Amino acid sequence: MNMLLRLVVLAVKTVFGRRVHPLGPCYTNFRVAPTDLDLLGHMNNGVYFSIFDLGRIDLMLRSGILRRIRPKGWYAVVTNETGSFRRPLRPFRAFTLRTRIIGWDERHLFMEHRAVSGGKLTTTAVIQLRFLSKTGERVTPEQVANLLPGSVERPELPEWVAQWSKAGYEHTRELEQEK
Repeated sequence: MNMLLRLVVLAVKTVFGRRVHPLGPCYTNFRVAPTDLDLLGHMNNGVYFSIFDLGRIDLMLRSGILRRIRPKGWYAVVTNETGSFRRPLRPFRAFTLRTRIIGWDERHLFMEHRAVSGGKLTTTAVIQLRFLSKTGERVTPEQVANLLPGSVERPELPEWVAQWSKAGYEHTRELEQEK
């Protein structure tokens, strides 16, 4: 329920918020709620990834990406994610989430999230997304980029992200063969 309320607030703010470039960055402000806490009294690691979902939605709404892909029946799904936790976020602490697209390959789009509180980095994550169609077809990130107004220059994907993605794919294939 907490995330649903945050989603509604985010959608309302988007109507009045500043537009952002499709690649970002997009800054979204949050505050740690009591329902975000784990037994140690700081934001639960799983909650971070739900907050990152909201950051991606904010970027897609404020940049116009969502408005352009929805009529085609396209949507994004998370296929891989990794995060690093540097500092805890305590109850009621304000933080800003910075979301941006860091690149794409033939199949996936990669987003980076950075949570900052009090001027200090608390958490980072990289999320791998795959675009699909309601009709079952796979949609390439290039097809999504072609829908955007003007030209969007494809950022060079960091090598470590490409290797991480490849390793995740290979590991999944190995697990499938174990069945």
